This record gives sequence, C-alpha cells and structure tokens, in this order.
Amino acid sequence: MRRVVVIGSGIIGAAIAYELSSIPNLQVILVDRQVPASGATGAALGVLMGVISQKTKGRRWQLRCTSLAYYETLLPQLESLTGEKIPSNRHGLLKLLFAGDDRQKWENLAKIRQSQGYELQLWDRQTLQKYCPQVCCDRAIGAVYSPQDQQIEPTSLTRALVAAAQIRGVECKFGTGVQDCFSTRLNDSQNRQCRQIQTTKGILEFDDLIIAAGLGSTSLTTHLKQPVDIRPVLGQALHLKLANPLGNLDFQPVITGNDIHLVPLGQGEYWLGATVEFPDADGEVIADKILFAKMKAEAIAFCPEIEDGEVLRSWWGKRPRPEGQPAPIITRLSGYDNVLLATGHYRNGILLAPATALAIREEFI
Repeated sequence: MRRVVVIGSGIIGAAIAYELSSIPNLQVILVDRQVPASGATGAALGVLMGVISQKTKGRRWQLRCTSLAYYETLLPQLESLTGEKIPSNRHGLLKLLFAGDDRQKWENLAKIRQSQGYELQLWDRQTLQKYCPQVCCDRAIGAVYSPQDQQIEPTSLTRALVAAAQIRGVECKFGTGVQDCFSTRLNDSQNRQCRQIQTTKGILEFDDLIIAAGLGSTSLTTHLKQPVDIRPVLGQALHLKLANPLGNLDFQPVITGNDIHLVPLGQGEYWLGATVEFPDADGEVIADKILFAKMKAEAIAFCPEIEDGEVLRSWWGKRPRPEGQPAPIITRLSGYDNVLLATGHYRNGILLAPATALAIREEFI
C-alpha cells in the first residue's frame, strides 16, 4: 500500500482525501490539529461564483468549470454515502448593477457563457423589481442573474466529505498537530523527499505528502526549506433572523451587491458578508468594527428590510491568500518529488475544492 498523508481538513484537504480514497492500493491519512472546517472553511459563506465570474479562459476558468460540473454529481453522491443532507441554495446568484457599471461588459460575458453552455440573464430595473422586490435601491439599475451558480453550506459539505472518506477507508487523525517535517536528499539528484513528519502524537511515515493547510502551509513549507508565502485576509460576516422572509418565497437567490453577499438560509434567516481586511505592515490583521458596520450599511442600502433583522451571531475568519503568485497554488513543492501543494485558495476554496481534488488525484493514477 502506498501511504499518502494529507495535512489540513478544511474543504480542500477533505475533498482531496475523499477523491484519493477511490484509488486502489492507496492508504490515505488525513491529519489536522483541529476538527474539520475549523479554519477559513468554517467562516466561509459558500457562494460559488463560477458562471458569473469574469474569468473566461485559462487555468482559472477551467478550474471553475470543472468544479461546477463535478458538484452536480458530488453532492448527491455524498448524501447517498453518508445519509446526511447537505444544505444548499439552487436558486442561483443575482449580482446587482449600479449606475456606472459597464452593462456592455456583462452582455459580452453572457454571449461567451452561451457559447460555453451556460446561461446569464441581464435584467433591467423592472425585471429586478418583479422577481426580487426586496431590492429597494435607487442606485440599482438592473442585475445579472446566474441560474447555474449556487451556494453550499461549507461546514456541512466538509464534514460530509470527511465522513464519506472515512467510509471509503481514509484514516483521520484530528487533534494532531504537525511540529516538523523531515527531508532527505536523493542520491545523485538535487531533489529531496519528505518521508516523515513529527506530530504531537509521534512520528508519522508515508510515501507522499499533500499540504492543504491554508495559512498553516507557510510554516510547513518553511520546515522543508522551501517557504511558500501565504498571508491572511480577514473577512467578517453575520447571521440575521427576520420576522418574514425577503421578497418572493418561491425565489430566494443569493444577492450580491458591491461585493457583499446576502445568503438566504430558509425560515427567514440570512447570512450577510463579507468584509475584505488585509494585514498591516507587521502581518497582523484584526477585525475592524468600522468595516463591519460599513458592510451592514451597504447591505441595508440595497435591501432596507435587513435593518430590522435580529443578529443571531457574528463571526470572522482568515482566508489564505498567496503573496507574489496567483491563487490557488496547486503544484509540487519546488525541489521535492513527493510533496504536493493544494493551498492558498483565498476567497474561492469552496468553489474550487472539487477541481483541486481532481488535479491532485491525477498525480496518483
């Protein structure tokens, strides 16, 4: 049996472990110092902005395209294996357009998407009011509606991936921190290998290592003398309860305006987020109350009924953003022939998890 260790049980590590579990003669071990979805995944809103993304070609679009297609079979597969329902919103994604937005840009994108087999609808103000009367904003001149994008509850999805992976034989070591990674140089080669890691519960040996630890990937690659610089970008969100659901009960899409998402959860509950807060000169990033208040005010500006909502909870999380290279990082670690990186997905971890897992799987078949 070929032993593979995956470090990190957020959405990326969980998806990889699940995907690798289908390969014969591969023993997969999933390691995390916490429980699944404790980091950036647990703070995400789970909005899949694929079709409505401005990416139309190249690697970034291909990853989106692959993930969107795979989710259609992945979710029912996980629900069948685990017997658990994964909450999701299949009412699509509605992006508000404001005065000054380039409508021609969206018309061009709609034509491209049609040629790719997807649909984007451009709505005028009257159509927006007809289908989403909760949007009450003089600045909104219309919207772009993407029926094939969706939202998936990130924590439930991650736990389902882990549970399904365990059913298919993956060994999970949660509450196990990685303290060091050991490397050796190959004979007559500049390349190195990592065959052991020191954990809080002893030495763990393997044939291949996959680092999917988000912000923790920097320290792990530093141990291997090939540091990958991944920095935190903080995002704040809140959970609201309204006396009555917004708009049309039969049509509850995710609404996004000025990069702020309003996510319907059912029963009059909504998620609202998120801020984008970069670290200071010392690398520190602390939740900013002013930005949080501004985010809520922006949402109220396009959907006034939000103001009367009861705040059930607020939270924040740090997203892993690569410095000096595009997100995400899906490649072999420089100088190593048995260490793979699947990290730094920034704001698209939930969206790109299936495609990332498939890309890693290709390295083992």
